[in-house]
Amino acid sequence: MSTPHVVILGGGPAGVGAAYQLRRHGRATVTLLERNSVYGGNAGSFFANDQWLDYGSHRLHAACDPEILADIQRLLDGDLAHRVRHGRIRLRNKWLHFPLKPVDLLLRLDKAFAFGAALDMVRRALPGGGDGEGSFATVLRANLGPTICEHFYFPYARKIWGREPEELSGIQARKRVTAGTFSKLVKRLAKPPGAGKFYYPREGYGQISEAYGAAAADSGAEMLKGWSAAGLVRPAEAGGRWTVRATGPDGEERDIEADHVWSTIPVTLVARMMDPAPPQEVLEATTRIEYRSMVLVYLEMEVDQFTTTDAHYFPEAQIRTTRLSEPKNYWGVSEPRGRTTLCAELPCMRGDDIWEADDQTLQEMVMEDMRRAGLPDVGAPRSVFARRLPQAYPIYLTGYEEPLARIDGWLAELDGFLSYGRQGLFAHDNTHHALFMAYAAVNCLTDQGGWDAARWAEYREVFSTHVVED
Repeated sequence: MSTPHVVILGGGPAGVGAAYQLRRHGRATVTLLERNSVYGGNAGSFFANDQWLDYGSHRLHAACDPEILADIQRLLDGDLAHRVRHGRIRLRNKWLHFPLKPVDLLLRLDKAFAFGAALDMVRRALPGGGDGEGSFATVLRANLGPTICEHFYFPYARKIWGREPEELSGIQARKRVTAGTFSKLVKRLAKPPGAGKFYYPREGYGQISEAYGAAAADSGAEMLKGWSAAGLVRPAEAGGRWTVRATGPDGEERDIEADHVWSTIPVTLVARMMDPAPPQEVLEATTRIEYRSMVLVYLEMEVDQFTTTDAHYFPEAQIRTTRLSEPKNYWGVSEPRGRTTLCAELPCMRGDDIWEADDQTLQEMVMEDMRRAGLPDVGAPRSVFARRLPQAYPIYLTGYEEPLARIDGWLAELDGFLSYGRQGLFAHDNTHHALFMAYAAVNCLTDQGGWDAARWAEYREVFSTHVVED
């Protein structure tokens, strides 16, 4: 067989990582469609207020696969710093270092909370304690006890996912809570992941995806920014070619033939753009998969530095913001002088009051949250603007596995089609996980241009063990 043509949908880490690997090893010709003007998706960056800003708070973690980390370091050519984390979390009206430190917990955490957590730990060690099944609430309450859950994890869950902990699947707890048991919590306190450090690029987190995209283009990949898939015409017979109906800037249209279509866009969206359409039960299943949206509010403050903290975390229910980050602190830049931009994260649902709020209303929300948290008063922002993420987090409602399996199973039966990456697998993952999926996908493309389904199934088992690093 001649060299296959792979069309990749989406230019986030999973998309650009695969494009780079395919061209680097000469496995396929590549066309990548990215609807935005930059690569990275939710992990992208943009330049505003004379500095690089991210879509929220992002870090490259030490858990990154060594091969992938080495590639990133080479591609960024000196633009990847190894930084010490300076985060903090507000818990019961007190600020604690985040990631948590034993000394900080002993000196600053109130005694009632500490006593309750210690008592829960003892109960957890008794026969019958821990390892709960069922909902997010059941799993965490069984493994961490009511004290930590009621004062930290449950209020945070309500804010991030907009649902009661009892409505969320226990899988959500296992995927999103790295310290989901007392033994894991103690281990992380004694030995913080990455020794409390992270990697971060000079020109914002999106520089990682931009570097992969540029390297893919230099290797011969056709990288189309401003283009997206409007429809996917399935082959009439096994082994046939796909047709990707693409739309570009100014309404330009183009049909692209492909031997393989690799999609990193939300699994619910890609199923709906198939021609012929999926069976009705698959389409119905797409309506039962939910994403949490996010409004990011950027406030330009007239000070060199707001605080020395990278990111402030707010699990408390009375504060609507979940996280407030200061991008200048991630790399440690001093420019622009006399100004710094803060990024406040407000989880929401598309169409609700937060999603529809104008910039002035959002500014008032965030400033009120900052006052309630006791953050420094440095005056009114010089400017404010917002960015909106329609699919920020998958919501794992109890029973979500059934509709997801129905969609995933149908897509898996399509010859020459692959759905992968964070959005493509409806997964809670970090950038290093998405890049690992991209490298894995390339490994499954055979020398004859076919697809090694058995090997991909093995990789899927590995993906299922991924737990988000905060």
